[in-house]
Amino acid sequence: MAKKKENPADMSVESKLKTLFQLQTLLTEIDDIKTLRGELPLEVEDLEDEIEGLRTRIEKATADANNLRREINSYRNTYEIDKGKVENYKKQLDTVRSNRDYDVLNREIEFVSSDMELCTKRIKENQELLTEKENAIALNQKNLEERSKDLDIKKNELDDIIAETKADEEKLREKAKDLELNIEERLLTSFKRIRKNTHNGLGIVYVNRDSCGGCFAKIPPQRQLDVRMRKKIIVCEYCGRILIDPELAGVKPNAPVEEKKTKRRRSAPRKAAETKAVETQTEPQEEE
Repeated sequence: MAKKKENPADMSVESKLKTLFQLQTLLTEIDDIKTLRGELPLEVEDLEDEIEGLRTRIEKATADANNLRREINSYRNTYEIDKGKVENYKKQLDTVRSNRDYDVLNREIEFVSSDMELCTKRIKENQELLTEKENAIALNQKNLEERSKDLDIKKNELDDIIAETKADEEKLREKAKDLELNIEERLLTSFKRIRKNTHNGLGIVYVNRDSCGGCFAKIPPQRQLDVRMRKKIIVCEYCGRILIDPELAGVKPNAPVEEKKTKRRRSAPRKAAETKAVETQTEPQEEE
């Protein structure tokens, strides 16, 4: 008959702590594997973000450049239309029969000529802006090509490291998942929350030299006794990490360092004064 699996909630505190520390050990090994990758994952992520930003800038600059080209073409068309109007008005000047018609045509020529000058000005301004946009596109395109090459190199390096450690990491993760099934859900949730809030990923630590193994704060003797009793879950008052007895964790703690008592020396002036007093008492008196 198969043995019935024990409910994690019904396990003793000692078993819970032992299982939790085993889980911590596996997770620490996984963290060490991640450390081997160094800053590569962050560098890859930064390069991907930078490349995405460059692509966005290129797309925006390209759209702006296309709008400028359309505006330039529109001004050029308007200029050519106005140019045709001016030529027609000038031809009509030779056939007018009254001064009034002559003045009207001259005013039209002046008005259309002003519009042509404005078109020329707008074409020049937009052409300068278009040149700036084209230069920006070329520069961003160059940067994009360089960053893409860097990204490929970093990704290949990261893939090589992951390939070397993937098998070990997967085995450790499988073991960690199996252990998590044997831990009470509420306790496991608290443990993961503590791990997330610590810089070194330690959610459970053993007492070492009368101090917390996580933040190294001094632990009162009574609290140390509670930890050794293994009757309830004890946490550090300073960092919130779960505390475990070193013996239960399977480690040999370092003995607390005892302070050596130093002998106090008499100061030189006091010793000299005592010597002088003795000499005064022993000095022979003169006979009368």
